[in-house]
Amino acid sequence: MLPTVEQALCELKLAEELNPGPWVQHSIHVGIAARNIAKKIPRMNPEKAYIVGLLHDIGRRVGIVDIPTHIYEGYRYCMEKGWDECARICMTHSYLRMQDEFTHEPEDEKEKVIKAYIMHCQTDDYDRLIQLCDSVAVDYGFVILEKRFVDVTRRYGIMEDYIKGWDVAFEIKEAFEKEMGCSIYDALPDVGRTSLLTPKPWTPGDKEKRKNTEKEDHAQ
Repeated sequence: MLPTVEQALCELKLAEELNPGPWVQHSIHVGIAARNIAKKIPRMNPEKAYIVGLLHDIGRRVGIVDIPTHIYEGYRYCMEKGWDECARICMTHSYLRMQDEFTHEPEDEKEKVIKAYIMHCQTDDYDRLIQLCDSVAVDYGFVILEKRFVDVTRRYGIMEDYIKGWDVAFEIKEAFEKEMGCSIYDALPDVGRTSLLTPKPWTPGDKEKRKNTEKEDHAQ
């Protein structure tokens, strides 16, 4: 089950009031990217792609949290609403390697729930689509995969097996492009211009600084 587009946008607005930050605009751009790509693949539903893209990070409504927490909170929140299709995407969007991500036994209860879910889940087209779109959408627009990977690494540092996840993202990109008959970037507005912007990595409290940096980048 899914919310309507209007409900999804309303949820994002309410979540922004609880936890302001660039994650909201990022979520909107993930939704737009997913919708635009799905439009070029006849068997996919662009509206569904848009909705699950909008809400993939809804767990961040609870505050500044780590990856497992926002995944768990998003899943829990969407399930409480009865939006099981969105809840699924909340779980799968950060785990491009899926079962291969979990080579350890988590100690945290939230991570145990996530692992149990992922270990029994096979990705479908919408899982893969949002995993891809999460990798090309930023709060200020759309960028090529390589730019997004650098952006994330600048914020969180390089982690073991990151590059294996990048390889999966490129495989997903190539698979969708084969069906689309064009580059995914053809479906992303202004991706060339936006990819050339170099805003500093965001940290809490940086909202005004980000605006000023973007103005400087646009002016160059």
